[in-house]
Amino acid sequence: MRTEQLEYLAAVTRLGSLRRAAEELRLSQPALSETVRNLERELGVDLLERKRSGATMSASGRELLPLVVEVLDAVDRLRAAAGEQHRISRMVRVGTVNAATVPLLIPVVREFRATHPVTQVEVVGAQQTDIHRALLEGSFDLGLVNHLDGDDVPAGLEAVELLRGRPVVVVRPDSPLASLPSVSPDDLLDVPLIGMRSGYVMHRYVHRLLEGRTPSFAYSTDGAEMGKLLVAEGLGATVLPDFSVVGDPLERRGVLTHRPVADDRTRVLLMLQRRRAESVPRAARELHEAFVRRARELGARIGP
Repeated sequence: MRTEQLEYLAAVTRLGSLRRAAEELRLSQPALSETVRNLERELGVDLLERKRSGATMSASGRELLPLVVEVLDAVDRLRAAAGEQHRISRMVRVGTVNAATVPLLIPVVREFRATHPVTQVEVVGAQQTDIHRALLEGSFDLGLVNHLDGDDVPAGLEAVELLRGRPVVVVRPDSPLASLPSVSPDDLLDVPLIGMRSGYVMHRYVHRLLEGRTPSFAYSTDGAEMGKLLVAEGLGATVLPDFSVVGDPLERRGVLTHRPVADDRTRVLLMLQRRRAESVPRAARELHEAFVRRARELGARIGP
């Protein structure tokens, strides 16, 4: 068994396909496939389930993955202790629903890159269900997802609350809704509403808030960042957690403002999740810690 076999297996698992792993490792796909098959023959188990849509870790592979990660971390520590200057860089993959991207995620990635110059960080926008699946399969190291207070964390994942906020209506300062101290569900029915697509927590929240009623006109989009841009361009209003708006560059420039939802006490939680495992890659563990530190600072500014 060779170390590169484990590195290759980890890359296939992280990226979700032999093709993408081969591109990152700068190998031919047949050569990578044969290397993984040799490892499977040596161990006597099928580590991957190969489908047309890509290769994912098998049940046996998922059981062995923590040990693979542990071995690779031990190799990294050995290389660092030996003063090796050209050790293989590792990648940390973060799935995010794009909430609090600017005030939270970007400063964390900037800080992490300053202290981990050889570790790549890949940020992937996805829906909550896709993030959960990727975390469980091992293709994401960390996930940023929104929860409504009371939502359960899927089995097999562990979570820490980063931010706690309220849903707010996001509008341009020249919108009639900006003149109100708070915005009621009836008010939302009278303006074009920019909603998140089905599968996002805020889609579920707005549907519950409006009790199935339909606004005068509605848009549907993916993620908070696109929703804010559409509002800034005057296309309507959207509903997001307050921590997704406070500190955003569009708010700082005076292009966006927000108002609370009238008579609503709902709490939205931004959760940082990862797969339960005995061994967590060092880079992923330190990026996790950086998120927690930044969230404490940001939460103190946003307030309860």
